[in-house]
Amino acid sequence: MTIIKDKRHFSALMRDTNSAFLPSDRQEEATVEVGFVLQQHFSLASFTAAVDTLVTANLVCTTPLFHYQTYAAETSPVLSDLGIEIAAQGSLSTLINQPLPDLLIICGGYRCSTQADAALTRLLKLADNQDRLIGGLWNGAIALAHAGLLDQLSCALHPDNHAYMREQFPKVKVSEQVSIIEGKRLTSAGPMSAMGMMLQLISQLRDKDITRAIREIISCDQLSESSHVRINQPGDNPCLPQNLRDIMTLMAANIEEPMSVEELAVCTGISRRQIERLFQNHLETSPGRYYLELRITHARRLLLQSNESITNIALASGFVSTSHFSNCYKDYFGASPSHAREQAKKMDV
Repeated sequence: MTIIKDKRHFSALMRDTNSAFLPSDRQEEATVEVGFVLQQHFSLASFTAAVDTLVTANLVCTTPLFHYQTYAAETSPVLSDLGIEIAAQGSLSTLINQPLPDLLIICGGYRCSTQADAALTRLLKLADNQDRLIGGLWNGAIALAHAGLLDQLSCALHPDNHAYMREQFPKVKVSEQVSIIEGKRLTSAGPMSAMGMMLQLISQLRDKDITRAIREIISCDQLSESSHVRINQPGDNPCLPQNLRDIMTLMAANIEEPMSVEELAVCTGISRRQIERLFQNHLETSPGRYYLELRITHARRLLLQSNESITNIALASGFVSTSHFSNCYKDYFGASPSHAREQAKKMDV
């Protein structure tokens, strides 16, 4: 496949949505190795939240950023807190006898033992001697405390374990925060904070653009007390003026037959000049460019997720001709629609 140099760059708001499908201009970096040590009755939700963040990081980049493996603290398969068994890929003995991962995370849970484990303590001290990143999920911080790796440091863990940690490890600063990264130590108290902790780590190890792109995928249904929560849309950002959000909503609802700026002005009751200022001041782009990026993103989703013909996709995305659509797609994604679809199918095999 011949990659064509991209002639256009997405504006900030739409770049995160499309980052996984853009030609990479980053220098290739070494993959970060992550090892998850699963204790008996570990929190499956916390573990999967952390793993999901890493896997999504790989999805939004053209080269894998992370590789993870699981290790049983005792025997495999490991029983999670939900009664679901996970077949670990290794054990503590295999970890000690091989190069340690860049990041070692102890996965705790509500019913995990709080007693010291000699083999786990040995592993953690070895990781500390090798200057590795070391973390704990739920009450995984307790294992770090037994190894003396949290002395004079702050840590986050499930509230049910705060009293025990304060009583048994007076040198450890138990925090009320749900997640903390301090130096080479990272700890979190539950599933949502596990995800937040990993996002913060990725931001530190890589860059904030990648973190924003991950959030775009995994934070579409953020928790709310209401059960009637709508999927997040580009125009839902409460930091944007309401009239700009109204325009963005109108654009999203009129992809197949795009509205002119004049029509948008009539529908919203503000002038064309005001609309242009709103987009420039808050999104650092023009209304026309944002609308085109919205439509080309819509087309990309249809192209890679359906078997519709390229002609039908072009029409459904508001393009007057297949050739115009193909040229725009090449300009943004560096490959023709047909080549992009072929490559996507190869990856699925």
